[in-house]
Amino acid sequence: MFHILIVDDDKNIRRLLTAVLETENYSVSTAENGEDALKVLDQTHIDLIILDIMMPKMDGYAFITLLREQNPYMPVLMLTAKQLPEDKHRGFLAGTDDYMTKPIDETELLLRIKALLRRAKITSERKIVIGSVTLDYDSFTVTDASTGERQELPQKEFLLLYKLLSFPGKIFTRIQLMDEIWGLDSETGWETVTVHIGRLRKRFEGWNAFTIESVRGLGYKAVKNE
Repeated sequence: MFHILIVDDDKNIRRLLTAVLETENYSVSTAENGEDALKVLDQTHIDLIILDIMMPKMDGYAFITLLREQNPYMPVLMLTAKQLPEDKHRGFLAGTDDYMTKPIDETELLLRIKALLRRAKITSERKIVIGSVTLDYDSFTVTDASTGERQELPQKEFLLLYKLLSFPGKIFTRIQLMDEIWGLDSETGWETVTVHIGRLRKRFEGWNAFTIESVRGLGYKAVKNE
């Protein structure tokens, strides 16, 4: 069972979120401010934090700055009434993974939590499992347990596939993929992304767990079939 920490000085918000999360079988702890949240983290294993910004003693910005010094990978969702773009920018710069504004859309909140927990699992285990297929970041291998087939990929091909399958269904432009996999300073043109996508499609042509689709005029996305 995942354990979620709610950090908010509004007791009504804490009660509402607790009820919503417990209905979905999450375990919940609460704190009224950043100082209390740090104490909870010292005593309890937490999988994800829902964090308000405006709180007494220690606000959300100060809390997440301290948190990131100790735990750079803890998933954090800022949930706040502050809606201005500069507030969101400051939140992401401080280290939040996601940002939602009040009033709360419960369905959207639960979907975002599930996505953050999935990404955190991928980061900590450095593996992606799709049906019978496993991508292992540490060895740059892709293995299909159902057939016993195992492929060790060149670094760029593996990183490209790993990126796409980390966010199945999400469309990435060629420029986005180029910047992230090859780096902003790379002198290679974005056409190399197309070449690498072609190689990946050829490698995994007979694999049923996933496909890489072109989105006309936009880029590429991975689709899970299992």
